[in-house]
Amino acid sequence: MRDVPIDGDMIRLGQFLKLADLIETGGEGKILIASGDVTVNGEVDTRRGRQLHAGDVVAVQGRSARVVP
Repeated sequence: MRDVPIDGDMIRLGQFLKLADLIETGGEGKILIASGDVTVNGEVDTRRGRQLHAGDVVAVQGRSARVVP
């Protein structure tokens, strides 16, 4: 797992996947999120607009990243 710093207090799930290099395109993220292949803190989340905060862990396709301030 790698730590990925963000600007501000929160970031949306779709944006974070791209920032953390867990996906290559926004379209790929949209598909993976909708199909239930993305977890946030160990639970499947199908909302691209889910707000992530410091400490949240996102995992997709065997890779994970943690939000840090």
